[in-house]
Amino acid sequence: MKIQELQQKPKDELQKLLRDNREKLRQLSFDLASGKVKNVREIRELKKDIARILTILTNYESNRITNS
Repeated sequence: MKIQELQQKPKDELQKLLRDNREKLRQLSFDLASGKVKNVREIRELKKDIARILTILTNYESNRITNS
């Protein structure tokens, strides 16, 4: 998912997306260990998406603190 798409989403939706992506990453990690995963690149992309979401959420928090 692109950063511009993520920035347009509300904070609640980003937090839900983060939970879902972390759960999916956990499941893929278990599948990788058991040899079920064929597309290892999907894990890398999922980790990058999680990092993007965390960056945007951190920016929301820092903006909220600055504006207080």
